[in-house]
Amino acid sequence: MSWVTHDSSTVYENAWISVREDRVTGPSGDGIYGVVTMRNPAVFVVAVDDQDRVCLVTLERYTTGRSIEIPAGGSDGEEPLVAAQRELAEETGFEAADWTRIGTMNALNGIADAPEYVFLARGLRPIAGADTRTQNEEGIDAVAWEPFSEVLAMISDGRITDGETVAAIAMAGIRLGRFR
Repeated sequence: MSWVTHDSSTVYENAWISVREDRVTGPSGDGIYGVVTMRNPAVFVVAVDDQDRVCLVTLERYTTGRSIEIPAGGSDGEEPLVAAQRELAEETGFEAADWTRIGTMNALNGIADAPEYVFLARGLRPIAGADTRTQNEEGIDAVAWEPFSEVLAMISDGRITDGETVAAIAMAGIRLGRFR
């Protein structure tokens, strides 16, 4: 059975999201469905250096507390690649010579319309005179480079719990031939 939307109303919105309630008929009958819509897609960057290390940032999330993640953020209306390049620079102080879009994903697709673009960044180098104010504004406590195998171990043992980071690392691992 397909979903049927009878009516829809926005119940909340700000510069980043809108929340609407839809009166629907679905597989279990009639009801209300809440949907969060992101205003702009997000971008995720799996930055892998010449030593096969992945760049990770540690920050404090308002919603979940301490989190180890790959560099990421909102596209703010920019093209996804431009936004990914900006996020990598702002969050880590690095830039990359080689960029490959390795996939797209949807965050929380049971309740949200939140498209995300995943990029693999290679040929990394520090940005001369990089400004760390953005890291402070983002709440980033640390930037670390971990071997790809250690990142997998961090996912396995629960040190990395961010779903988008886990998914993006899986995409990168597939692209890089780590999983066969």
